[in-house]
Amino acid sequence: MISCIVKTKIKVFLVFLMALMVSYGAYAQGSSEQAEVSQKGVVPGAADGATAAAATGGLPVDDDAIVSAGDALFKNNCAVCHSAGSDVIVGPGLAGINERRSHDWLIRWIKNSQALIQAGDPEAVAVYNEYNKQAMPSFNFTDEEITAILTYIASAEAEVAAVPTTVGSDVSQAPGQGVGTDAIGAIGGYLDIILVVLIVVLIVLVVTLLLITSLLKNYLNSNRKLNEYDQEIVNQRFDFSKIYKSKAVRTLVVLIFVVVLIDLSIDSVMGIGIQQGYQPRQPIAFSHKLHAGEHQINCNYCHTTVYKSKSASIPSANICMNCHSQIATQSPEIQKIYTALEKNRPIEWIRIHNLPDLAYFNHAQHTQVGGIECQTCHGPIQEMEVVYQYSPLTMGWCIDCHRETPLNTDGNGYYDRLVELHEASSKGAFTVSSAGGTECSKCHY
Repeated sequence: MISCIVKTKIKVFLVFLMALMVSYGAYAQGSSEQAEVSQKGVVPGAADGATAAAATGGLPVDDDAIVSAGDALFKNNCAVCHSAGSDVIVGPGLAGINERRSHDWLIRWIKNSQALIQAGDPEAVAVYNEYNKQAMPSFNFTDEEITAILTYIASAEAEVAAVPTTVGSDVSQAPGQGVGTDAIGAIGGYLDIILVVLIVVLIVLVVTLLLITSLLKNYLNSNRKLNEYDQEIVNQRFDFSKIYKSKAVRTLVVLIFVVVLIDLSIDSVMGIGIQQGYQPRQPIAFSHKLHAGEHQINCNYCHTTVYKSKSASIPSANICMNCHSQIATQSPEIQKIYTALEKNRPIEWIRIHNLPDLAYFNHAQHTQVGGIECQTCHGPIQEMEVVYQYSPLTMGWCIDCHRETPLNTDGNGYYDRLVELHEASSKGAFTVSSAGGTECSKCHY
């Protein structure tokens, strides 16, 4: 009997562990299969011929290879902001887009929407304004890949239209389309709940069985005459000292400690010179939220050289006095400005955004020539009571911006030939990087 109890305890633990492993394995497999479907790439060359077919009249909706390529491209790049139906996510639903816009216009829009908007294209400007001026990123797609996406949208419309409709029928799902992405997300949520419930049930079962075992153990000790062997089995205790005395366990603990130490060291080294979030206390409690936010004072009024100099400049006390010679004159903070003027000493503002001397940066190049808004680098400055460094200002952060930001070349003949060569190579939008903006010598010389 005693041996049976011990064996039962062991079996309970084994069943519990196996159930957990099977449940997690099934869940992980389902998740990986779903991820594999959603992240499936496009077979090279699958979209070839799509543009030629479109040029001859109509999209090749019967070409399964092109539709499949468009499906993958759409789900990997477009589905975050657009639906293939009429639902608005971030941008408009794309149902009927091939009828509403010309094929050539769509290709130019997808490759570089900002270029069309800056050129004053009425359709582009209308879409941009309708959706709260939300900028659509440029995509490095070939004409064939864009046509494949449009073909996939058209084929989805054709499948929905082909579903026979009757009173009370649900045509929201086309034949062969299977479960929609919303349903997949819902199923994923239910799987999470089922897994949690299963684990809780298993834990309750194990606790219940352990309680039963404990009751049996107490009963045997108090009501049964056990021989020495049975008493040893019933009252045996697990020797935890064997675990920490084990050479394998000690080696594993040391290894984990070393790995964590190395990770922390790497993070510390990589963080040298990065002051993101730096928010020093200034000598005068100046509020950008009050001045730039509530009163909407233009940045250029105080930082007078932001559009024409390498540096944005620190406002002089005289600029403050343009207003505060009459406004809030009794404020303790304004009195500090008066004191600085009387003693002919500058206000010792603490610099927040500071690049290393090895990097060259020109404010005017970005604000005046590039048309970059202050908030792009400095964050929501108009909402800051106390200014802090919003962006990391690392080299990688700058390079990413140069790679992704389209370069405005309108009216500048210097770039005409470069733009021609760039468009001939079909490499997407003409960005700052396309004009050499990521060359080392641009910032380090």
